[in-house]
Amino acid sequence: MSPKIILIHPPVAKCPEPPAGIARLSACLIENQIAHDVIDANLESILFLLRDEAGKHAGADRWTTRARKNMDSNLAAIRDISTYQNQSRYQKAVMDIHRLLNAAGKSLNIELSLADYQDKNLSPVKSVDLLSAAEKPQSNPFYPYFQNRLARALEDHPAFIGFSINYLSQALCAFAMIGFIKRMNPSQKIILGGSLITSWMKLGVRQNTFGGLADEIVEGAGEKRLLELCGVENSPGGPSTAYDNFPIDQYLSPGRVLPFSASRGCYWRHCAFCPEKAEGNAYRPLEVSQVTGELQKLTARMNPALIHLLDSSISPSLLDALARKPPGAPWYGFVRVTHHLADEDFCLTLKQSGCVMLKLGLESGDQNVLDRLHKGIDLEIASTVLKNLKKAGIATYCYFLFGTPPENAESAHKTMDFVVRHRDQIDFLNLAIFNLPARSVEARTLATRDFYHGDLSLYRNFEHPLGWHRPAVRSFLEKTFKKHPAIAHIVKRTPDFFTSNHAPFFVLMNRGGRESLTVES
Repeated sequence: MSPKIILIHPPVAKCPEPPAGIARLSACLIENQIAHDVIDANLESILFLLRDEAGKHAGADRWTTRARKNMDSNLAAIRDISTYQNQSRYQKAVMDIHRLLNAAGKSLNIELSLADYQDKNLSPVKSVDLLSAAEKPQSNPFYPYFQNRLARALEDHPAFIGFSINYLSQALCAFAMIGFIKRMNPSQKIILGGSLITSWMKLGVRQNTFGGLADEIVEGAGEKRLLELCGVENSPGGPSTAYDNFPIDQYLSPGRVLPFSASRGCYWRHCAFCPEKAEGNAYRPLEVSQVTGELQKLTARMNPALIHLLDSSISPSLLDALARKPPGAPWYGFVRVTHHLADEDFCLTLKQSGCVMLKLGLESGDQNVLDRLHKGIDLEIASTVLKNLKKAGIATYCYFLFGTPPENAESAHKTMDFVVRHRDQIDFLNLAIFNLPARSVEARTLATRDFYHGDLSLYRNFEHPLGWHRPAVRSFLEKTFKKHPAIAHIVKRTPDFFTSNHAPFFVLMNRGGRESLTVES
């Protein structure tokens, strides 16, 4: 019998869908007949904490009391597609649930939400604080959940327990859980992986950084190393994704959402300040025929409400293939602005294939800024693309980045003008302030200082060469950009906490989408 593995997705991250990284690992283990369990501790712990908080009655203000009373109905509302016809009803349900989580964290000086975890005393970018979280697991708000859940898991005597850590918001909770495991069984083998671990390893983090808590840290794709640890010499193969071991109907979405990665890395890799390029991550796509075949099989088997393509950017060849061989369910993902999408007929074909929304990394409305960032985007083509997608009935979720080194106040106003001109073609907005990747080649040309004080920080602060510093950028966004009457109503459409994960459901319900998208209770 192959050694048993437990794969854990720790809190806190958004939970509208299963974690795709562990779904890939699980598919590999299933293909090689290796016994394993999956624990989505993120989903489980949030639901546990909500139930626990809902059982409290003393010392609450009116809002919190109402949120406790309506907890079950609010969770049901998020899982009901009809809620997405009424943004006010949706927003009330989400904000009430957030209120309960926030209340649960307050007593421990922790800012807790449906998408984030911030400890006011400990930082996830300080290895000493991660070790402190491991030393005092009982100080974690999820301790009442994981002390019993992990104790039961340890009864099965797993050979390895692997943690997939992808976001800073997961790090402190993951180490609190590891500390508890080591307290229960000091000899238990722990494996660390995930995109955050990979980025830390690129910074020079090694096994001893975590004080002996980790027996193995894995950079990049983990399938091959997992097989080696299990004594299996086969190369990873077979289906790339499996959801057999996930609580697929418990996630906070109105139907099953299947995340799927058709590639690792980015096929463009020319953008300045790109973390993928800085970390030397190669582009590794699956064969297009494998992707379309797997998606059709998954759809036939699992009847998803939505497919989420997770690629950094869906390649033009895959877009072509999806247009010719639709997956059989509504889908969305991130794309680059290409000549493909400047073809109106092609956009109509994508719509017919089930494409409900595309995320576009436009970044700036100033052509000079785009050119200096080597984005490979022509704003005239971008304008045509936005108009074509609107005509085809495909929603757009547009990403703009402010405060990059070549941008100044005039450039930022050009971006605002671009958005205003295309207000009828832009359905949702993601507005971000630029963070300088610590390892980017371009960072060497700037005067930098610590962004976060910590040995694990992935970013650097910098002196903006044009004087367009973060406080001024933030002020422009909050007081000028978001306040523009043509933009304000777009900003208000963004789903709280779940953002682009829930946006497609609003599109489906408000554009005559599939009315049959429901969750069975």
